[in-house]
Amino acid sequence: MIDINKLTKDDIGKWVVYKSKLENEKGRIKSWNDKCIFVVYASNNEWDNYQNYTGCSTNPEDLYLKID
Repeated sequence: MIDINKLTKDDIGKWVVYKSKLENEKGRIKSWNDKCIFVVYASNNEWDNYQNYTGCSTNPEDLYLKID
């Protein structure tokens, strides 16, 4: 789980994993507000350009920082 209150500008672009009962999906943090984190899950494999793709509103309780 990611705590929105602890996010900083340095967290923009970090890799995260969305975990649900049915799937795990990798993406990058684009932005956030006080209720959700906007994550880019698809960028046509142009991950250096992820900011130009739509971020999906994601519940922070379903997100985890990706650790290689």
